[in-house]
Amino acid sequence: MDVNANRRPVFQYAFIAVIVVYLLRIFYLQVIDKNYKVMADANALRKLTIYPSRGLIYDRNNTLVVCNQALYDLMVTPRQVKAFDTSLFCQLLEIDIETCRESLKKARTYSRYKPSVFLKQIPQKIYARFEENLYKFPGFYSQVRTVRSYEHNCAAHVLGYISEVDDRIIKKNHYYQNGDFIGMSGLEQQYEVLLRGNRGTRLVMVDVHNREQGSYNDGAEDTLAIAGQNLVVSLDIELQQLGERLMKNKVGSIVAIEPSTGEILAMVSSPSYDPNLLNNRDRGKVFRQLNRDTLRPLLNRPLMANYPPGSTFKLMVGLVAMQTGTISPNWGYPCSRGFHLNGLTVGCHSHPSAPNITEAIVNSCNAYFCQAFRLTIDNNSLGPTVQDGYQKWHDMICSFGFGHKLGVDLPSEKGCLIPDTKYYNKRYKGPSWHSPTIISLGIGQGEILATPLQIANEFACIANRGYYFIPHIAKKFEGTGDTILAKYRVKHYTAVDRQWFEQIVDGMEGVVVRGTAPNARIPGVAVCGKTGTAQNPHGKDHSLFGAFAPKVNPKIAIAVVVENSGFGNEWAAPIASLMMEKFLNDTIATDRLPLVKKMEEANLLPAFAH
Repeated sequence: MDVNANRRPVFQYAFIAVIVVYLLRIFYLQVIDKNYKVMADANALRKLTIYPSRGLIYDRNNTLVVCNQALYDLMVTPRQVKAFDTSLFCQLLEIDIETCRESLKKARTYSRYKPSVFLKQIPQKIYARFEENLYKFPGFYSQVRTVRSYEHNCAAHVLGYISEVDDRIIKKNHYYQNGDFIGMSGLEQQYEVLLRGNRGTRLVMVDVHNREQGSYNDGAEDTLAIAGQNLVVSLDIELQQLGERLMKNKVGSIVAIEPSTGEILAMVSSPSYDPNLLNNRDRGKVFRQLNRDTLRPLLNRPLMANYPPGSTFKLMVGLVAMQTGTISPNWGYPCSRGFHLNGLTVGCHSHPSAPNITEAIVNSCNAYFCQAFRLTIDNNSLGPTVQDGYQKWHDMICSFGFGHKLGVDLPSEKGCLIPDTKYYNKRYKGPSWHSPTIISLGIGQGEILATPLQIANEFACIANRGYYFIPHIAKKFEGTGDTILAKYRVKHYTAVDRQWFEQIVDGMEGVVVRGTAPNARIPGVAVCGKTGTAQNPHGKDHSLFGAFAPKVNPKIAIAVVVENSGFGNEWAAPIASLMMEKFLNDTIATDRLPLVKKMEEANLLPAFAH
């Protein structure tokens, strides 16, 4: 019996069945399924990325600060490109032939079959003209996207900027893909996840003339883009603009805080730049120019520049001395043009000796605060050694926000230096140092360094009589983003009891009324302030001034640093007074406008900048 003969019909039937299945499938595809008929008539199925609208940013008064502007990316799929009129093409896009060739070469190198960006961020006016002729250029198509528009040309260091992701970012975060943009600094970086939203996709049919024929499968395969959350910030944009005008042609910072909330009202870093300059196709060139500028306009000075706080720090020294019981509010100390001890002298200007701490603040007496500092760290009740006393002093000072990052919601904050006992033990090779060794700390000099934000926070602490909120910019998110702001609503108490602050506040009011800062006066407002001069080994000293106003129920605390400008009363104090007046009164009195003009027109840039 032939077994193979019996199997032969089985194979024949199976073969016939396969043929029938294929024929039925072809019939279905060509006659019944309309989708494939459409695809046969068309040239391509194109997948478009739908970029979400990035969250808008408003100031505390609901003034729009950052919005979105529609631009277009011209995409190309090299395999689909056919010979075209390069002269017309370049004329319509306002590019040169060489740019066209290089972009095509780059696209072919990337992939002949995958689309890539040929030309980025084409303005609406240019694209509208090009779109009318798009059918003449097979293989090219557009993709709409939005870029940021910074409406008031200010607050660049606070708002930040966005930029296209690179391979390093894509590798680190798999959400991003080529063509995506990401926040690179400021709020744009800090709150990137909330502001960016989530992109979507759209499948469209395109005919042989490069024209869209509608959505594929009636949009069933599309995914919606989800817009980013809108953000309300604590900045007063008019106050910010005034601050930037006052700091024009100066190097330094202004930080203004609402003491009752920790909300930052203004944060000025000077020199600055127009944030829109980093918002176009030339951003790389502009960034390199800014980065080479000797005045360092990209540096966020309020968060990154460290200065000796100078005499503004004497307030801390006095508070800690009273809290530890080292001195009483009525303790006096003679001043003979300075502090003198065994051949050591810390000079001071001529003024009457201080009978109490209030008058010591009014006259900014170096002798008084050097002695108060010395007695504090030598105080046996703080520990058996000077080193123990100093560490207790150090820890109490740090409770005001010094010596560490405050935690502001911006990515570039740096800490500052309040040396601890270990620092000096290492420096002096053991505990052989004593209070006279570090006496300059008592007047805010020596190794002490602080950022303008920390100095402003110091004055917010005093305004609140003993506590602060972490300074922050974000005020409110639409949606669920507010949960991340909860930490900015927690009070941080200092190590000094409330009872010791009133004598300090009285002295600060006296500084403005009859002391070292007459230029800080505001008609009808009780201003409490303190001048400071930060020593600068490279030239003229830096001018510092910190203040809050009004004295009762303070609404604003402020710190101003003007580099290379001398005494605090000359430049920093009047700038601070104008900022406070603007915020408190929503305007500046007519008779004070000449002062505004003087501050705006003053050029205090260092010689190398001219």
